[in-house]
Amino acid sequence: MMRSYQEKLRLVAALLLCAMCGLPGHAQAVTAQDSTLPAEKQLRYRNLINELRCLVCQNQTIADSNAELATDLRKQVHQRIAAGETDDEIRSYVTERYGDFVLYKPPLTARTLLLWVGPFALLVIVIAAVLLRFRRKKSMLPPDKSVDSERLAQLLKDDEAS
Repeated sequence: MMRSYQEKLRLVAALLLCAMCGLPGHAQAVTAQDSTLPAEKQLRYRNLINELRCLVCQNQTIADSNAELATDLRKQVHQRIAAGETDDEIRSYVTERYGDFVLYKPPLTARTLLLWVGPFALLVIVIAAVLLRFRRKKSMLPPDKSVDSERLAQLLKDDEAS
């Protein structure tokens, strides 16, 4: 079966995103970069890069992504830790620059409420739609024939009796 133009376009876009992000497992690059930090800062570095979302891949952390932007963000986090900034200062810098979306666990605020409530609201809407559809289908079913045949037999009996 021939795929539509839009399906082909989506497939190409998905393949390009995968190629840009690469496969997870660039641990050597991350380890080589954070090995210049003392042990305590290495742990902070690893924790931070696992908390930040790659803005190119969107479903990977910057620790898992091979995209250029993820590499740049890892370098920035490394430099800021080496400069003595706290984790909160680094998170604040990144969110000011890229928005709350860059955090895998965005704070619960009025701006991010949709991120937190949206999936649950969507689930409730889908369940309600499915239930309504089943109710409509049930009401459209023909009436039970056994009840009709009993009533018909009773009407015929009454008719014969009169």
